[in-house]
Amino acid sequence: MRIGVLTGGGDCPGLNAVIRAVVRKGVSVYGHEFVGFRDGWRGPLEGDTMPLDIQAVRGILPRGGTILGSSRTNPMKIEGGVDRIKENLAATGVDALIAIGGEDTLGVAKQLYDRGVHVVGVPKTIDNDLSGTDYTFGFDTAVNIATEAIDRLHTTAESHHRALICEVMGRHAGWIALHAGMAGGANVILIPEKPFDIDRVCEYVESRFRTRYSPIIVVAEGAHPVEGQMALQTSTLDAFGHVRLGGIGEVLAKEIEKRTGKEARTTVLGHIQRGGTPTAYDRVLATRFGLQAIDAAHEGDYGKMVALRGTDIVRVGLDEATAELKTVPVERYEEAEVFFG
Repeated sequence: MRIGVLTGGGDCPGLNAVIRAVVRKGVSVYGHEFVGFRDGWRGPLEGDTMPLDIQAVRGILPRGGTILGSSRTNPMKIEGGVDRIKENLAATGVDALIAIGGEDTLGVAKQLYDRGVHVVGVPKTIDNDLSGTDYTFGFDTAVNIATEAIDRLHTTAESHHRALICEVMGRHAGWIALHAGMAGGANVILIPEKPFDIDRVCEYVESRFRTRYSPIIVVAEGAHPVEGQMALQTSTLDAFGHVRLGGIGEVLAKEIEKRTGKEARTTVLGHIQRGGTPTAYDRVLATRFGLQAIDAAHEGDYGKMVALRGTDIVRVGLDEATAELKTVPVERYEEAEVFFG
């Protein structure tokens, strides 16, 4: 077989580990041939490919990002997009496609499968918000990066007696904020799933100052106040209909200063959470996903996504994998609330 591989959506630590595992096992065990499509769905749309053999994947295990490049191209928004992809797959002799991505990339994969394209999906997102899998690779790395930042913020906050706010990624799901906030000993964690009361946040801030320590607030970019709106950097939509979020940390800082009289500063981690070398956990998980993905393609088990359930890698339908976002349950947030203030 000749199998295509692409990585779509935001970059993520561990993508290269998946590519490496797919190619290494696909070539050495099954004797398949591989072709890489550049920049997400743009690659098969335009027939933009690169060689993908064992030599091409040597040394990429610890590297962040993706050697294939990525984009947020949505072929479903392009007239004749599906037909163009089919034509280019046929022209390049590709029998099956392994798509590595999050909800948007795998949503396209599901629609292409419904239209006759042989697709296997691999879940990738630092947000950990795909419902079909317990964890996605990239999440552990993002949480570790955010936790290290929070650890550093504690010392400078206490030196200057300031309230420090750490804004992390998380559009609709607050998994990074929850895990990093708990691991970093944050005094308040704000997530998109639970609109916050600014008066209550300020009470936590003042309570922390009374202990002669300084408060750390961790906030997901998609968090918003009760009866309020998310803070937007721009109202422009991308190809999948998403606005660019950001700025809730600055909104919080101004309100805290106004209501408490205490100095507040914001650190926005942004794309730092996506970059750099993946953790050992993410390298292993990504590698296991890649091994199972090439097994599924070899067996012709298309329309599936590989997923982590407990400690096992299983296959779930792309329809199940993309049906809904996995958000933070109320009980998980209540665990963290014990430490607020």
